[in-house]
Amino acid sequence: MVRAGRLARMDARARLDTATAPLDPPLALVDLDAFDANAADLEARAAGTPLRVASKSVRVRALLDRVLARPGWSGVLAYALGEALWLHEQGLTDDVVVGYPTADRGAIARLAADEAAAFTITLMVDDAAQLDLVDAVRPPAARAPIKVCLELDASWRPAGRPLHVGTRRSPVHGTAPLAALAAEVARRPGFVLDGVMAYEGQIAGLGDRPPGARVRGAAVRAMQRRSAAELAERRAAAVEAVSAVAPLRFVNGGGTGSVHLTAREPAVTEVAAGSGLFGPTLFDAYTAWRPRPAALFALPVVRRPSRRIATLYAGGYIASGPPGRDRQPSVFLPEGLSLLATEGAGEVQTPVRGRAAGALRVGDRVWLRHAKAGELCERFDEVQLLSGDALTGATPTYRGERRNFG
Repeated sequence: MVRAGRLARMDARARLDTATAPLDPPLALVDLDAFDANAADLEARAAGTPLRVASKSVRVRALLDRVLARPGWSGVLAYALGEALWLHEQGLTDDVVVGYPTADRGAIARLAADEAAAFTITLMVDDAAQLDLVDAVRPPAARAPIKVCLELDASWRPAGRPLHVGTRRSPVHGTAPLAALAAEVARRPGFVLDGVMAYEGQIAGLGDRPPGARVRGAAVRAMQRRSAAELAERRAAAVEAVSAVAPLRFVNGGGTGSVHLTAREPAVTEVAAGSGLFGPTLFDAYTAWRPRPAALFALPVVRRPSRRIATLYAGGYIASGPPGRDRQPSVFLPEGLSLLATEGAGEVQTPVRGRAAGALRVGDRVWLRHAKAGELCERFDEVQLLSGDALTGATPTYRGERRNFG
């Protein structure tokens, strides 16, 4: 007797295979039903706090436009100034915050020379040297005012311990240094203090249920509780101190993994999210919420080296971050396949093994998921869009529009 769960997976595979039958893999696909459901879940988790979409986790202009058309979403968190300028030129939004500092002099010159772009785009700053760079490219008297957001380091540093838990981002960790940087921005002509951002990567970007590691998972959850409490207090104090220097348009925090926590903080006016729209495999290791798999890719079977092994063409789409097995793609459908530990996912071939391999034939397709969200789009010029049981067409990725912000 076939169990209901297995039947559902068989139906899911049939849906994907049938819809894409006229197309040759490798191909990338976004299931719009899952994408929209994930967006709705994120809205519910934000509980009324506006969501700013993180473009790095999507990298498909039509899908950014789709989510921005939904209630509860407003503005883009871009990952490069060149990208922000392009999105502004395309008329995607009138509110783009660049999530990382920039040293792109050409892009700074373009921003400084365009009043409309300067009104739309906010730069990220955590060091006065970044202000100096802007001034060196175009002095204040010869440019439109540049809006800046100050980044507060959100890492957890337990008192009395030489520990840094979190991503290495801003050097500004305390309230007083952030207020001093705000005063520096306020005193310098040609800059406007626009917002404050703090990204808690150790909460939003770290799964608390790692497979096969219960003790580590418990330790991660304990760390995240303590870190969240410490950050909420420090962020509130920092925002109060900066607001005494100049009024703030926004205070941005969070990420997909911490939307439900960050949105509760009174000091936060918006939460960033993006990865949860695609539902990559890294989010399978989260207790609070697991998004639906919305972004998939299919590879063709090209050889059968043994009865229980099938070899797929291409597939070496490794995610950024610390090297490890969790950065590899994982097989989604058919059920019962896994990568070979001795080969993993390769540039031109990816062997898979398991009970389902025996039924695979040359020309069949296997569906996989990427470990991270938007990075898959750097491998394909377009993504197929699936709605219901049928494709509604294809839309270009950033790569397909010949845009590389690398």
